[in-house]
Amino acid sequence: MLTDGDLYVRGCETLLASWEEYARGAAGAALRRLPGVAAAVFPNGPERAVYNNALLELRLGAAERRDAIHAMEAAYAAAGLARFAAWVHESDGAMRRELEQRGYTLDETTRAMGMALEDLHLPRPEIELGPPDWTEYLRIVGVPPDFLSGADPAAYQVLIARLDGENVATGMAFDLDGDCGIYNVGTLERARRRGLGTALTALLAHDALARGCQTASLQSTAIAEGVYAAVGFRDLGRIFEYTP
Repeated sequence: MLTDGDLYVRGCETLLASWEEYARGAAGAALRRLPGVAAAVFPNGPERAVYNNALLELRLGAAERRDAIHAMEAAYAAAGLARFAAWVHESDGAMRRELEQRGYTLDETTRAMGMALEDLHLPRPEIELGPPDWTEYLRIVGVPPDFLSGADPAAYQVLIARLDGENVATGMAFDLDGDCGIYNVGTLERARRRGLGTALTALLAHDALARGCQTASLQSTAIAEGVYAAVGFRDLGRIFEYTP
């Protein structure tokens, strides 16, 4: 049986691989895998406002923590970026204190969640779907049409949900080594509170199981935690996002 720790590690690996894939679709971007930290570096717009995030490893020693933070800062400084977010699991009090002592402030939190797909709580939902159009996905998510302009849409599994003849909700999945990362599940304001987010998440999970994935992972905002828990996702702890 997979432990919460196992699910967290699998989810982190999928997340980093997704950042690496995003970087292939953005000018000058790269995922820098450095000792103790992986830094997604996106120096140009429009992705610059979204993806400059770094994931710090758990359980580093004192010297390793300092080296990881220095490597992260150097990577962003070399790209001319003063604004980025350092992601730390809530259990890593030592890293959080280290960042705070260096003047970093907590910007926001999300919750890491994961599940074994055999534990899906919901049956496969029946909802109206539109074609998996990348342009429509970007529109519903709320980013500019040239966002990730060099991306390969075939690298992702995109779903578009329809209501009253309109495309109103979307979600995306990215697979790595049997784990399905579920990202950017969103619904336009006029179509919210109709259960579309839950249905899309469940559908993405069922599709992942059919592709042969064993687990799924995501990061949730506070407002969406109940949605994902209803599908079967487990709480793996909060991710604290610190900015300089």
